[in-house]
Amino acid sequence: MKPSIIVHGGAWDIPDNLVEPHEKGCESAAATGYDILIAGGSAVDAVVEAVAVMEDDPVFDAGVGSVLNQLGQVELDAIVMEGSSLRSGAVAAIQFVRNPVRIARSIMEDTEHSMLVGAGALDYATRGGFRRCSVEDLLVGRELEDYREFMRTGVMRTKTHFAGRGDTVGACAVDRMGHVAAATSTGGIPRKPAGRVGDSPLVGSGAYADDQVGAASATGWGEQIMAVVMSKTTVDINRTKSDPGKACEEAVSVLRKRVHGFGGVIMVDIHGNVGYSHNTPKMAFAYVEGPSGKRRTQTTM
Repeated sequence: MKPSIIVHGGAWDIPDNLVEPHEKGCESAAATGYDILIAGGSAVDAVVEAVAVMEDDPVFDAGVGSVLNQLGQVELDAIVMEGSSLRSGAVAAIQFVRNPVRIARSIMEDTEHSMLVGAGALDYATRGGFRRCSVEDLLVGRELEDYREFMRTGVMRTKTHFAGRGDTVGACAVDRMGHVAAATSTGGIPRKPAGRVGDSPLVGSGAYADDQVGAASATGWGEQIMAVVMSKTTVDINRTKSDPGKACEEAVSVLRKRVHGFGGVIMVDIHGNVGYSHNTPKMAFAYVEGPSGKRRTQTTM
């Protein structure tokens, strides 16, 4: 088997001055995950640590750098799914943590459950030894400025948001044993109502992994992505296409035609081939493919 990983840093209209930071962040995440794979680590190891790199990078809307909701809170969503048993773990609307993807992994591996939300998720994380942080630990200057503007104007247009900020992060990988995994993490959309949960932590929508086919991670307008179960749709298309690039393109076409949605998706198949597509102005991604370590980092338009 050829170990491969692909990551995304969100599908939206990335400003020109943020393109390079997005690409560097994606490149660092992909390299981290690939180093794990080459050292014999699992696909789950690779996607979790790749996403954690992006959660720690303030350029992205995940972990540090996440957006504030209408109450001035940071609520985070994340999922991990592995393809051998179709097990998954997720957290939704969790506050006061830096790396929700690691908590999602713990839920998948250490409990009988698949998702914990809100205060219950935070209680689980605290009892499990995950350190709490403050809201201030997660904030960056641009987000405070955006929030103050919202408080002055009260304007938030969800449909047009994806011409603005939407840098959810995700990763998909296949390891030496042929197992696949996917992970996705987000701070959601700016000025969302408290308790709003999008596609990111939902099986089949934000991420999906199946050792018979491959793994996918989606990003974009969550409500529309949920409607077409974007990640599983991508994987299912690839069952017959056997071409991750075309599978991603067709899934994005379904998103646009069926629900007029905006977003993007990445995929790796069980042979280590990667694919990506989006219908937003831009999407940042990076991948390292196969034992030769073929690398690519780009923001596509």
